[in-house]
Amino acid sequence: MLLIPAKYYEVDPPFNPAEFNYKYYLANKNIYHQAYLYPRQYVLLKNDTGNPIITYALRLRQRLVNKLKTNLHDPDAAAVASTLILGYKAELSSDVLQAYSKTGTIHVLSVSGAHVGLVYLVLAFGLSFLDRYRYGRITKAAIIITLIWFYALLTGFSPPVCRAAVMLSLIITGNTYSRHISSLNILAFSAFVMLLFDPFLITDVGFQLSYLAVAGLIVLQPLIYKHFEAKNRWLDKLWLFCSASIAAQVITFPLSAYYFHQVPVYFLVSNLFILLPSAIMLCGGILYLFLPADIIVAKWLGYVLEQTILFTNKALSIIEHAPLASINKVWLTKIEYVLLYGIIIMVFMLMHKRTRLLTGLGMGLVLLLDASIGIKHYNAANTSQMAFLNLRKNMGIVFKNGSNAVVLTNLAVDDKAYLWSVQPYLDSSKVSDVKIIGVEDNIVTSFFSKKGNRITFLKNTIMILGKTDPLSVHDSAAQYLYITGNPRPENILNNLQQSRTTLVIDGSNSKRTIADIKQRAKLLKLPCEILTGNKAFIVTSNN
Repeated sequence: MLLIPAKYYEVDPPFNPAEFNYKYYLANKNIYHQAYLYPRQYVLLKNDTGNPIITYALRLRQRLVNKLKTNLHDPDAAAVASTLILGYKAELSSDVLQAYSKTGTIHVLSVSGAHVGLVYLVLAFGLSFLDRYRYGRITKAAIIITLIWFYALLTGFSPPVCRAAVMLSLIITGNTYSRHISSLNILAFSAFVMLLFDPFLITDVGFQLSYLAVAGLIVLQPLIYKHFEAKNRWLDKLWLFCSASIAAQVITFPLSAYYFHQVPVYFLVSNLFILLPSAIMLCGGILYLFLPADIIVAKWLGYVLEQTILFTNKALSIIEHAPLASINKVWLTKIEYVLLYGIIIMVFMLMHKRTRLLTGLGMGLVLLLDASIGIKHYNAANTSQMAFLNLRKNMGIVFKNGSNAVVLTNLAVDDKAYLWSVQPYLDSSKVSDVKIIGVEDNIVTSFFSKKGNRITFLKNTIMILGKTDPLSVHDSAAQYLYITGNPRPENILNNLQQSRTTLVIDGSNSKRTIADIKQRAKLLKLPCEILTGNKAFIVTSNN
């Protein structure tokens, strides 16, 4: 329990176009305010362990993570094993995560229904001897359900694991008492139970993807499977898996594209490849956790696990870097998102029963989607924008002309602020050719030139004014003056008496400087755009 100052601030909204809406994300977790504190600003009143069951589970998970590291010496291999078996993602590198994401195998790194199902099969096989006794089936069901929920607790009660645990609990109970089981009813009931526990889960992307994927397996997989009849037994099993993978991918790809802006192309190849290694990793990992870490069998098993994971990571990395491995920069509008699901529904309805009405509706939806995407691309290609982005204390100005852009910034392309605020704007604006320059760089293109602090973008002139940069009468003729680095206000405004320059003030200036410039600009009737605490200032023109 902590004693903290009652200084809470409302969570900031997204300030830049296409930026992730962190305020909305937290609001869906019932969080609306935040506070920034230094260690000296709070007092520890009581040191409590919290819920004893959760505390024990988390401590046990940490011990098991450390146990995996004992014989899995490669950091990436240990991180993948911890993620896949225990749902511990803290040490997973961005490169590994990207390889799994771009190949459509990210579900392997999410402890989900498949993992819980495998745990169930292992337990069911190990406890099968109980079926011979009078109350053996009930005892077996009780033990399996208890251990499944303990595994769910161990993984932090993630929505996919809870969904699988609820469904399996109902299936096991039904089988124990010889009841008929409806998969869709169980799926709906498990969603209902989880939403009773936490209604905000309905907005969780993982929850949505998880239930959509299972619904696709239940409803769409049989429709896909029956369209190809394999004569060979093993070929039939392969087609069964392929049809399941296609069903899950088709039903979830509009949602995945809407949220994550990419679609894996080689998902079928990747999922076929990952099938055996993931089974080895999961089964071997669970077996390893039951063995003492210092015995020869555990060391040998750890080595096998490590090499399997490294081989898998390498293979997925090769698939990731293959030509057209994924379709990136996919930015769907809400209308396009709905149209995509409408088209998918029409296609599967036509697979079930072909009629002229359904064919016409399907073709109409395709035409609407094509028109929406075409108009969006046309507008992007024929629009010029000058975007002064709000990057807090950093500089970021985007000069976009159709599909070409120049970015003036002090950030590196792999900086979190750039990836969070600049890259999404470029991607959503359909920019394909980007030049990134710093404040000291000079450059000339067909639509942009920069020499020193003076910038010309099409018919606009922009001056960059830093702390030590002088502002001459000639410079005051610029349409826009970008003020950064906390210069003295009197050095700026003395030469702007007869100017119609728009002032743009970024977050690197102090509050006092911003207030002073704003007050003086008001007296001179100069337009003033303050980026701190406000949305990006964007000037748009049609080509």
